[in-house]
Amino acid sequence: MSGTTTARIRLRSAADGANRWVVLVVLCLSLLLVALDATVLHVAVPAVTEDLRPSAAGLLWIVDAYPLVCASLLILFGTLGDRVGRRRVLLLGYALFGVASAIAAMAGSPGALIAARALLGVGGAMIMPATLSILRQVFPDRRERAVAIGVWSAVAAVGAATGPVIGGFLVEHFWWGSVFLINVPLMALVLPVGRLLLPESRGSDDGPWDVLGALMAAAGVLGVVLGVKRAGTGEGLLSPVTLAPLLIGAVLLVTFVRRQKRRTHPLIDIGMFARPAFSTAVGCIVLAMLALVGLELIAVQYLQLVLGLSPLETGLRLLPLTFAAMAAGATGSYTLRRVGPRRMVGWGFVLTAASVLILTAMGQHDRPGLLTAAFVALGFGLQSTLFGAYESMLSDAPADRAGGAAAIGETSYQLGAGMGIALLGSVMNAAYAPGLAKLPGEGVPVGDGAAATHSLGEAYQVADRLGGPLGEALRSTARHAFITGLHVTLLVSAALLLAGALAALRLPRAMECPSPALRETGDAGAGEAPEHPEPHEAPVVAGRTQRSLALPARRRPAEATGSGRAGH
Repeated sequence: MSGTTTARIRLRSAADGANRWVVLVVLCLSLLLVALDATVLHVAVPAVTEDLRPSAAGLLWIVDAYPLVCASLLILFGTLGDRVGRRRVLLLGYALFGVASAIAAMAGSPGALIAARALLGVGGAMIMPATLSILRQVFPDRRERAVAIGVWSAVAAVGAATGPVIGGFLVEHFWWGSVFLINVPLMALVLPVGRLLLPESRGSDDGPWDVLGALMAAAGVLGVVLGVKRAGTGEGLLSPVTLAPLLIGAVLLVTFVRRQKRRTHPLIDIGMFARPAFSTAVGCIVLAMLALVGLELIAVQYLQLVLGLSPLETGLRLLPLTFAAMAAGATGSYTLRRVGPRRMVGWGFVLTAASVLILTAMGQHDRPGLLTAAFVALGFGLQSTLFGAYESMLSDAPADRAGGAAAIGETSYQLGAGMGIALLGSVMNAAYAPGLAKLPGEGVPVGDGAAATHSLGEAYQVADRLGGPLGEALRSTARHAFITGLHVTLLVSAALLLAGALAALRLPRAMECPSPALRETGDAGAGEAPEHPEPHEAPVVAGRTQRSLALPARRRPAEATGSGRAGH
């Protein structure tokens, strides 16, 4: 049997009946590992520092190498999967992720661990967009695809939230390398299962793959994300270590966009951004992640440094946010069908903004009921926004550009996370530092007062060193200043979220799904009669029938022939 026939049978088998849900399970398991690895190292940092003795810069690179490399290569591997096969890229990502995890677990020096983390970033960049683009192909029915994306997004939330918990357990009972070693047997299981069950799919491969453009995009994203992260670590925006990568990255990305517009066969169809639903969804992903990551960082500082909770107690306080996000993902498909993308994303932003405003009632005393209610609203609202934005973006993109679209979405996710830490962290510092201006007048040495303005944690260290009434005065002043800065930051975050709600007005009002007859027409136009029509699909949304029927029939994606072109 030829490879073309084998690929066709595999795809049809996976896309029909219950098998496509088995494919979803495999994709979600691999996504869980990648999402977990993004946060599992956080609690192991003290143990890594004690064992490997890295410099301050080395420790920063140990933490940042994974997200930086992953973010910069998403577009490269997402578009490569469209050309050479998404399943092929995904399986290579599995193998590389497993090997890199073993190297990281056994690393005996900071340099070896940084290199292993970078390799993990390469593997993650191969896995992330491939999971979404394969999901786009395996679930052609938009209603079922919405359910699948809801499960996918809930799994991502679980992975990111449980990373520190799992990491803390492993470090406490074993050694820091165990946080990486757990990936090896799991990838050894996922790799053969994925090879057996996952369908191959690819987009249009007309013309040569733009290698130079792919490298240009990778370097540009790396520069921008690196600059944003440097700004988030306290470096000034005009500092050379922040400004240089930002400018270089911006220039490379502008050049990349111009290059894609001129090419007959672009790496990424820039025209996708001319679609209001696509461009708006991407912007909403950035805004949602900007708010989520920045707020989580500040919330952790508040719970530990102001309320004095332990890391475990802090994690437990944040669990309602995670559970609410899981609930939003699980019910997202139903919500999207009932209210449509515009209302789902817009009201998700509004609910999140309301929860942020509720958090401004926080002070120096613990109010667990208020925090729980706010975190539940925050998790549900943000996950609803992310769900609606991802679904709209993926559904609005052409099927043969699914890998590129998924890469853009994941890059937006990473960029929003970095911007959240940088922007909200800068607002927090700007509002916190003036509250300590009166310290020299109260007898605190100028040098100690200047050190205390860097962060609340450093202020506590200075207070402990001074001791006595002077140290207690410094601690109290710094705590008041932090809460003032927290309230200002929350107000800025709420304003950004409300801006996101206004932007969501450009999304479609209703979730439009092609009728079965239209999909059959599109399949027949690809040269193959549909073998398994879906009689269960509901009619087109009322009032949208004429618009849907006017859409051009979309040809069957190129995986039907394995050649990158429609069958004849």
